[in-house]
Formats: sequence, structure tokens, C-alpha cells
Amino acid sequence: MTVSLRDRSVAVVTIDLHRGHLDPAVATMPLPGDVAGRVTKANATFLEEARRRGLPVVHVVTSYRSVEEIASNPWWAAVAGTDATRANVLRHQLPGSPGLQLMPEVYEPEYDLVVDTKKRYDCFAATDLEHVLRSRLIDTLLLTGVNTNSCVLATTVAANTRDYTAVVVEDCVDTMDPALHQAALMVIRQAFGWVASAEEVLAAL
Repeated sequence: MTVSLRDRSVAVVTIDLHRGHLDPAVATMPLPGDVAGRVTKANATFLEEARRRGLPVVHVVTSYRSVEEIASNPWWAAVAGTDATRANVLRHQLPGSPGLQLMPEVYEPEYDLVVDTKKRYDCFAATDLEHVLRSRLIDTLLLTGVNTNSCVLATTVAANTRDYTAVVVEDCVDTMDPALHQAALMVIRQAFGWVASAEEVLAAL
């Protein structure tokens, strides 16, 4: 970790730590079972310590009103029903789906904030995430969640362009596309932010 966080105003922003990715019993776009378990456990441990240190925790969760909201993205409409990892995109995070629920291990309702209007990879797009952060004078984001090569990457890029300090917590992110996990982290390191382990992040605080 080459950036000090000691004089920063820091929040943890989790991305799609919901059952739609992480609970094999109901997930419409599941991570491999062992990976989902590891990511959930790593986030639960990291978030517990973040709360103990008084850091805001903001969960951003994908949620759609209808299939049409999803299918208005032409690429998603094109891959639906194919052999792509996102083939189930038109069934993902629809009203009434158990996938909309955060994994219970990562959520502390008396403490955490939830932004549940995410509809695209970028957590800032058409949500009130920035209002939540700016109203709390946050300038540094500790990013965790799913998927490294889509939502985590897109949100890190968006945070960078808004002049936030963006730090991806490496052991708290992963993807349905295992071959692209490290590549996404490399892109982030090279151009958009920092990548560090939970242990390194906590030490930097």
C-alpha cells in the first residue's frame, strides 16, 4: 500500500454483495461456490473491522423494475440466453427475487447504508451514491464486491474521474470470469487507483 489513509475521510463501498451472485441456492449469476464463500467471508471480516473503526459502510445493490430496464442495454440484450457468463441477465435482480437481498453475513442494518437503485456496472450511474458520499465529506473509497472485471472496474474508473481516492480491497473482490480477475486488478493498478489486501488497507488507516 503506497497511499496513506490516515488523513483521509474514508468509507467502504461494497458492490453487489447480494444473494443473486453469492448464494448458490438462488443466484441467477453465481460465482463458483468456493469463490462466493471466500468473498462473503472476507467481506464479513473486513466490514466488521471497518465498523469497529467507525468507517461508514455503504452497500450498493443492483435492482431492476422490469426486464425492459435490463434489455435497454444492447449488449446485455445480445448476450441473454447465449453461453456467456451473463446469459441470465434478463432474469437477474428482478422484483421479488431473493437475489436482491444482501448476504446476511455482510449486512448490519443498524449501522450500514444501502443504495439499492443500481442498474448498470458503474455504481454512480443513476444512483444517489455520490450524494451519500458528498454529504458525509467522504473523499476516499474502499471498494469491495462483485465482479472485478465489470462493476468493480467500472466503479473504480467512475470514482477516479470524480476525484475520489479509490482503493480496491483485493481479497474482498472476485468475479464470475476467473480469467479476467487479475487482468482487471492490473488495469486498476495501472491507471485508476490502488489495489491492496485487507490487512494492508487496515494498516494504512
